[in-house]
Amino acid sequence: MDKPVIILGAKGIAQAALEIFNSNEVITYGFLEEDATMHGTEINEVSVLGNPEDEGFLKLIGKKCEAFVAVDDNKYRQFLVKMLNDNRKVQPVNAIHQSAYISTNAAIGHGNFINARVTIGTAAQVGSHCILHSGAIIEHQAELADFVQVGAGSFINSNVKIGKGAFIGSGVTIVSGVTIGKNARVGAGSVVISDVQDGETVFGNPAAPIKK
Repeated sequence: MDKPVIILGAKGIAQAALEIFNSNEVITYGFLEEDATMHGTEINEVSVLGNPEDEGFLKLIGKKCEAFVAVDDNKYRQFLVKMLNDNRKVQPVNAIHQSAYISTNAAIGHGNFINARVTIGTAAQVGSHCILHSGAIIEHQAELADFVQVGAGSFINSNVKIGKGAFIGSGVTIVSGVTIGKNARVGAGSVVISDVQDGETVFGNPAAPIKK
């Protein structure tokens, strides 16, 4: 990556993203953070410049800088991505840790956060703007749609399909062939042996729907 990167967000995965860019010898121009109390502060010698919607900084994106959206909240993440797509006509770049393994036959989109020791197997498909935490395993021919989050140490077996915006907690195992619906949530440590419907929350071993 030739251009420096502006990180939208300064909390949660933002500092891990900075570490990834540093290790890949990519210069971080600064952070843009919604929390005004952080403006003017520094994180590992990188300044928090202002708000993510500040046109004064956003105008740098595309011409002089790349962008990466480092926001855990899925709705706000989607808002910021749409803003960059519509206003700046750019796609956020990927942040991929050096210790991650991505098969040469796998396909990944834009703006993904792929942390240490993540494995993405052959013919797997990872959409755009996903968050894959440390040690997550995406087995061969699994398919993740856009804005999916997978917790640390989770095991997504072969031929699993995960819908847009789904959240998979830490230490989850999803057995081969299962489909996880859009915006579904799987609680930490669960073992999922059957399909999960759109918007459904499941938990346990075997995972079962949580009654509202």
